[in-house]
Amino acid sequence: MSASPPLRASIVRSLALAIASAILLTAADAPARRTVVVLGDSLAAGYGVDPSEAFPALLQKKADSAGLPFTVVNAGISGDTTAGGLRRMDWLLKRPPDVLLLELGGNDGLRGLAVPQTRSNLVAIIAKFRAKAPTAAVVIAGMQVPTNMGADYAQAFRAIFPEVAKEQNAALVPFLLEGVGGIAELNLADQIHPTPRGHEIIASNVWVVLEPVLRKAALPATATK
Repeated sequence: MSASPPLRASIVRSLALAIASAILLTAADAPARRTVVVLGDSLAAGYGVDPSEAFPALLQKKADSAGLPFTVVNAGISGDTTAGGLRRMDWLLKRPPDVLLLELGGNDGLRGLAVPQTRSNLVAIIAKFRAKAPTAAVVIAGMQVPTNMGADYAQAFRAIFPEVAKEQNAALVPFLLEGVGGIAELNLADQIHPTPRGHEIIASNVWVVLEPVLRKAALPATATK
């Protein structure tokens, strides 16, 4: 499910323009409005469902309903890995967002990529982000892989996300697919990608963690000191 290199480059450029446009438009319409970028893979991209049904779009609805002045930008690309996300950071940081929701790693695990490299890539993504936006918030979406990858690998992979979150002082969604992964009726025929109902549950999993982050980020700088 990975895109070809020319297509991937085109998608990256389009995402960068979308982020910049969202920031510029919201800045013109409402000075206090801020931006959340969801840097992810096919889960964020909404593979197999309408983009309006993917969890980033549902997070936008939750933010709007809560009266939180944030625009959620979906920077999900199907097939992307943590290495791919790291390569995209320079484009995505043309205009740094206020919050980074990091939803990458699932494809690393499904491909059996080395755990230390996945961990290193996640740390490097956060480092690049904070170099441009030192006070901005980071939320990490935890992922797991089936034990058929090997029990030791599955355990080591699962541990990456809470370890990086603690080390990097980031908020953690313990398991993005909680209540969805492994449940046939909440996934498409491939049993990997969620149905619209599955995305609703994912959005709820994320919102529990993201909402307080957004509320804090929305406060004036003096109020957060």
